Amino acid sequence: MGRVVVEVMPKPEILDPQGKAVAAALERLGYRGFTGVRQGKRFELEVDGPVTAEVLERVREAATTLLSNPVIEDVVSVEEARA
Repeated sequence: MGRVVVEVMPKPEILDPQGKAVAAALERLGYRGFTGVRQGKRFELEVDGPVTAEVLERVREAATTLLSNPVIEDVVSVEEARA
Protein backbone atom coordinates (compact mmCIF):
# COMPACT_ATOMS: atom_id res chain seq x y z
CA MET A 1 0.00 0.00 0.00
CA GLY A 2 1.30 3.47 -0.89
CA ARG A 3 0.70 6.88 0.55
CA VAL A 4 0.46 10.30 -1.08
CA VAL A 5 0.87 13.65 0.69
CA VAL A 6 -1.00 16.74 -0.50
CA GLU A 7 -0.14 20.21 0.80
CA VAL A 8 -2.54 23.13 0.37
CA MET A 9 -1.81 26.77 1.21
CA PRO A 10 -3.85 29.96 1.07
CA LYS A 11 -3.19 32.00 -2.07
CA PRO A 12 -0.63 34.78 -1.38
CA GLU A 13 -3.24 37.53 -1.79
CA ILE A 14 -5.60 35.94 0.77
CA LEU A 15 -5.40 37.13 4.37
CA ASP A 16 -4.39 34.39 6.81
CA PRO A 17 -5.78 35.20 10.28
CA GLN A 18 -4.60 31.86 11.70
CA GLY A 19 -1.07 32.57 10.50
CA LYS A 20 -1.21 36.05 12.06
CA ALA A 21 -2.36 34.54 15.37
CA VAL A 22 0.50 32.03 15.33
CA ALA A 23 3.01 34.79 14.50
CA ALA A 24 1.74 36.87 17.44
CA ALA A 25 1.92 33.86 19.78
CA LEU A 26 5.49 33.11 18.71
CA GLU A 27 6.47 36.69 19.54
CA ARG A 28 4.69 36.59 22.93
CA LEU A 29 6.46 33.36 23.84
CA GLY A 30 9.86 34.83 23.04
CA TYR A 31 10.42 33.21 19.64
CA ARG A 32 11.74 36.21 17.77
CA GLY A 33 13.02 36.71 14.26
CA PHE A 34 10.03 35.37 12.33
CA THR A 35 8.64 37.88 9.87
CA GLY A 36 5.49 35.99 8.95
CA VAL A 37 3.55 32.76 9.25
CA ARG A 38 1.15 31.16 6.75
CA GLN A 39 -0.91 28.19 7.89
CA GLY A 40 -1.99 25.54 5.42
CA LYS A 41 -3.36 22.02 5.29
CA ARG A 42 -1.71 18.64 4.83
CA PHE A 43 -3.55 15.51 3.69
CA GLU A 44 -2.18 11.96 3.68
CA LEU A 45 -4.02 9.59 1.36
CA GLU A 46 -3.42 5.85 1.47
CA VAL A 47 -3.75 4.14 -1.89
CA ASP A 48 -4.41 0.54 -2.79
CA GLY A 49 -1.18 -0.58 -4.43
CA PRO A 50 1.93 1.36 -5.46
CA VAL A 51 2.01 5.08 -6.11
CA THR A 52 2.22 5.47 -9.89
CA ALA A 53 2.04 8.49 -12.19
CA GLU A 54 -1.65 7.69 -12.76
CA VAL A 55 -2.34 7.60 -9.03
CA LEU A 56 -0.59 10.95 -8.55
CA GLU A 57 -2.67 12.46 -11.37
CA ARG A 58 -5.91 11.21 -9.76
CA VAL A 59 -4.81 12.66 -6.42
CA ARG A 60 -4.01 16.01 -8.12
CA GLU A 61 -7.54 16.06 -9.55
CA ALA A 62 -9.03 15.26 -6.14
CA ALA A 63 -6.84 17.91 -4.51
CA THR A 64 -8.00 20.67 -6.86
CA THR A 65 -11.68 19.72 -6.72
CA LEU A 66 -12.25 18.49 -3.17
CA LEU A 67 -9.25 18.95 -0.85
CA SER A 68 -8.77 22.64 -1.66
CA ASN A 69 -10.93 25.63 -2.40
CA PRO A 70 -9.47 26.85 -5.72
CA VAL A 71 -10.82 30.36 -5.16
CA ILE A 72 -8.64 30.98 -2.09
CA GLU A 73 -6.13 28.10 -1.95
CA ASP A 74 -3.33 26.61 -4.04
CA VAL A 75 -2.33 22.96 -4.11
CA VAL A 76 1.40 23.37 -3.60
CA SER A 77 2.52 19.75 -3.71
CA VAL A 78 1.28 16.24 -4.44
CA GLU A 79 3.93 13.60 -3.88
CA GLU A 80 4.53 10.12 -2.65
CA ALA A 81 5.08 10.04 1.11
CA ARG A 82 8.59 9.31 2.23
CA ALA A 83 9.06 6.42 4.61
